Amino acid sequence: MKVALVHDYLNQYGGAERVLECLMEMFPDAPIYTLLYDEQKTNRRFIGKDIKTSFLDFKLAHNHHRWFIPLMPLAMRMMKINESYDLIISATAGFAKGIGHSKKTRHFCYCYTPLRYAWEPEYLISKFEIRNSKFLQIISKPILNYLRKWDFKIAQKPEKMVTLSNFIAQKIKNNYRRDVEVLYPPLDIKKFFYNPEQKIENYYLAAGRLIHYKNFHIIIEAFNRLGLPLKIVGSGPELENLKKISRPNIDFLGFVQSDNEMRRIYGAAKGFIFASVEDFGLVMAEAQACGTPVIALAEGGALEIVYSDKTGVFFDKPDTNSLIQAISHFREINFNRKAISQAMNKFSGERFKVGLQKHLEI
Repeated sequence: MKVALVHDYLNQYGGAERVLECLMEMFPDAPIYTLLYDEQKTNRRFIGKDIKTSFLDFKLAHNHHRWFIPLMPLAMRMMKINESYDLIISATAGFAKGIGHSKKTRHFCYCYTPLRYAWEPEYLISKFEIRNSKFLQIISKPILNYLRKWDFKIAQKPEKMVTLSNFIAQKIKNNYRRDVEVLYPPLDIKKFFYNPEQKIENYYLAAGRLIHYKNFHIIIEAFNRLGLPLKIVGSGPELENLKKISRPNIDFLGFVQSDNEMRRIYGAAKGFIFASVEDFGLVMAEAQACGTPVIALAEGGALEIVYSDKTGVFFDKPDTNSLIQAISHFREINFNRKAISQAMNKFSGERFKVGLQKHLEI
């Protein structure tokens, strides 16, 4: 069977790109169709792969891809996959499911979330910092309406669609009027696992892209007040702002490219802090796979990954006081790190592959 993989854009490396790597293992001969590709920003993980890009594949778009959102539906449609392919697998948070292809070619979609720019106005406003600009808000309305109509129409085309969490399955039902099954994304338990000889060090950990909606400022404010050691892994546009509000007990490690080093950092932490609403939240699963309990905001995918008082604790509101209370409760619990790691086997890459093969029998 001749297969093509479709990914939104390759100018960063995160959970979606880890899923793509798993798909590449399953279909090593499949080309990857994507709007744009930046070798450096993806940490050189895709060197040597057959990557086909759109007319948006140029440096300005690599660095500021959100400026070109109105052009992305057109760019993806123009990247036609010829009829020699038997199956298209699009893994997408928006645009990849709009790839142009023959009616003879089957289309399976692994949907991370409905297109946020279309369905979540607050997300659009926060990304483009247009909250205080009436002019920009007026301009954004027709773009939002256009994207919403396009996204709904395109979401009806894949013969089958599955998603990564029950949280997102409900969003798909509300926005696309489609009932979908859940297939949890792959966790690489060969790279992230519990080491009983790992020494637990005196620090807490947070990791992810340093962007506004990830709520790193809440974590920093809590640890500023508590004075406890905190390490932050990641990079992003909020880095300098976050450094400015941080006290000396907070250490920024930047992006950690080595999985072995990241496993050590996860495993040595007293606890992993997660303060945003995520579709799934793969870093929470990675931390727990290494035996580290999690302190997470009780919304979104966290509710499907963290088991209260067994693999971590929750805080109810995205604010400093609520997080501080959760940390206090967390410190009273004696967690079984081996059991925490074993609980994450349900998200293993092998289970994902077996589940995907069953879904592909469409």
